[in-house]
Amino acid sequence: MKLCWLDIRKADGAKEAIVEEAVHQRVDAIVAADPADLELLPPTVKKVLFPTGGELPEKLELADLVIVDPARHGEPAELAGRYPGVEFGRYVEIVDADSLEDACRAARLDKWSLLYFRDPTKIPLEIVLAAAAGASGSIITQVADVEEAEIVFGVLEHGSDGVMLAPRVPGDATALKTAAVSRAADVPLVELEITGIRRVGMGERACVDTCTNFRLDEGILVGSHSTGMILSCSETHPLPYMPTRPFRVNAGALHSYTLSAEGRTNYLSELVSGGRVLAVDSQGRSRVVTVGRVKIETRPLLAIDAVSPSGVKVNLIVQDDWHVRVLGPGGVVLNVTELTPGTKVLGCLPVEKRHVGYPIDEFCIEK
Repeated sequence: MKLCWLDIRKADGAKEAIVEEAVHQRVDAIVAADPADLELLPPTVKKVLFPTGGELPEKLELADLVIVDPARHGEPAELAGRYPGVEFGRYVEIVDADSLEDACRAARLDKWSLLYFRDPTKIPLEIVLAAAAGASGSIITQVADVEEAEIVFGVLEHGSDGVMLAPRVPGDATALKTAAVSRAADVPLVELEITGIRRVGMGERACVDTCTNFRLDEGILVGSHSTGMILSCSETHPLPYMPTRPFRVNAGALHSYTLSAEGRTNYLSELVSGGRVLAVDSQGRSRVVTVGRVKIETRPLLAIDAVSPSGVKVNLIVQDDWHVRVLGPGGVVLNVTELTPGTKVLGCLPVEKRHVGYPIDEFCIEK
């Protein structure tokens, strides 16, 4: 879970509403320049004092953590000796090679490092994260908006330990918290038994090309009905007549559902560049990946029928070609044209019906 700090030092008239929302959303810390703004905060939120002037204010003991700029306030270790019982962290503004080295040193040695990168490139942050690998301290990166926070969370696949955002309006705290916790939950997979395959004529199928290479036992969940999907394999495995395309899943007919971010479903026909889908491996571990392109072309189609141990019927319509594959137990790769009754494949059984992609508890029959 990534840490969310809200900076209210310049919140002005919206400060009370922003703090109320932040506490309700259980953000990790409120950052203020005046100890009085921290005094009445509940114990569920970390009280961080970050003075804007050159002098440290009185009543530092009201804060759980004091962030200092060493050039203005002194070194954290020296201040800790002068103020027993007060925890200090370091602020570094990265503007050149020397300040970048300061940030790397802080990330390696200090318990708390608050970093501000003046330039928009994320390469300096990558360098800091690499330099701090294995360190026990926490790196908080100052961001301009929620969109930047999402990027910072993913730099070098690890990201900063947290971000500090100065909210512009109420609602920013909620959006930031959502971005911080929107890591895909594992998907409970079940073994489905194939009951039959049949040719169903021509139709449009969709290949989903993502901006990520899939792993060997990873694909996306696809099905004709929202209540049952089969794990369609990526083109990660070698083929005799074409190069591998490990970023692609030849997913199924364009009407099919697939799981997307935040528990939603999308029709394959709805996916567009920049959209998100859920990549799932044979153990049910999932991650959100970005769609780069969707190719919809007319091809002969094959209907795959399966049933779950609980009796739920599942259907998937795919291109009728042996190089289209699904995954079986243990990540076994299965060519769809070679499936026979009794073959086991992996899938999932979402329990909710769907309305415009959202789960909903209502009467609905899908055939």
